[in-house]
Amino acid sequence: MRAAKVIFYLTILTFVMGLVTACSSEADESKKAITSSELLSGKPQDLPIHGMVTMVDIGAHSCIPCKMMTPIIEKLSKEYEGRVAIAFIDVWENNDEAPKYGVRTIPAQIFYDADGNEKYRHEGFLGERDIVSKFIELGVQ
Repeated sequence: MRAAKVIFYLTILTFVMGLVTACSSEADESKKAITSSELLSGKPQDLPIHGMVTMVDIGAHSCIPCKMMTPIIEKLSKEYEGRVAIAFIDVWENNDEAPKYGVRTIPAQIFYDADGNEKYRHEGFLGERDIVSKFIELGVQ
């Protein structure tokens, strides 16, 4: 009888330790910084990034105005690394994303404050100066 109790308690202890390890691993995963290249991959992400001003550029790799924005987005992504999360989602490759963001026209840019609240939305080409101006307006230095 005593051996059965020991086995029972060891089983429970093993189960609890497994839960703690799993939860700790999930917490570590969520703390990992998302890189610019991941955000610009065109694939859906968990956006906006909480704790950072976030700009989501929604478009398509084959769209002409979207292509015109690509060098601007890539440049700003490098310049503002660690201060602003800049993401690109290709809605032609991920067609369930446009309705998620309420986008009917591409390109579209959505700006979020560090708390994840949408602060500004634009449809069509948006130039570098206008994007930087929005970053400043949202408190990015």
